[in-house]
Amino acid sequence: MSTTVPFVLNHQTLESIAPQSFQNADPYPWINPEAVLTKEAFDELRANMPPTEIMKASFGRKRSHGQKPHDRYALEYHPDLDIHPLWHQFIQELNGPIYQQWLARLFKTKRFKLTYHWHYAPRGASVSPHCDAKRKLGSHIFYFNTEEDWDRNWGGETMILDDSGRFKTSSAPDFDEFDRSWTAETMGNRSLLFQRQGNSWHGVKALECPEDRLRKVFIIVVNADTLVGRIRRLFHKPDGK
Repeated sequence: MSTTVPFVLNHQTLESIAPQSFQNADPYPWINPEAVLTKEAFDELRANMPPTEIMKASFGRKRSHGQKPHDRYALEYHPDLDIHPLWHQFIQELNGPIYQQWLARLFKTKRFKLTYHWHYAPRGASVSPHCDAKRKLGSHIFYFNTEEDWDRNWGGETMILDDSGRFKTSSAPDFDEFDRSWTAETMGNRSLLFQRQGNSWHGVKALECPEDRLRKVFIIVVNADTLVGRIRRLFHKPDGK
């Protein structure tokens, strides 16, 4: 595999994150670290994102509980994908012992399976407030917009939302109905890891970018290693997020 990047993951950053600080975060476990990827890897991955042409358009797709559609272009990772070699190297490292053991420490379980996908969102797209399905243990979102191609005023930040336990997960509250919120930093070499726990609400407000720009993220889904989860992965059922 030809690449000039020896490591994609920044091992020092991973080691610096204390599991207890993650677990004790308010209102549920989450962290928004900088430089989980090495600088060289981030720059090369960002310069070689999968093209929109090989992605699947998902617009106007009806969601449960009356929530608004999560419009985006999506691509599920597969080892046979014709993408830049460094992306395949990244997946190998995510499937390797360093990342897997790090996740196990933070989530306090070794019983999980990872799946991977890219989401690109255009102007007007949003991720309405929602809680992930119980089959998920959490998600690790990597952001690939920088000040070279994105203005902070266009939005795109993931919001961590606290309802103080007021809403049923089978409901569709709006952003302004939550008691408190935290805004994840998403510009540059940033990522957001969160663990699903009860009412772990999150979302992204409607993008205000120009028509020719896209919010680009790569998402690691931490799936509970259950029989139902294995069957879904066997038949390549999408996560729906």
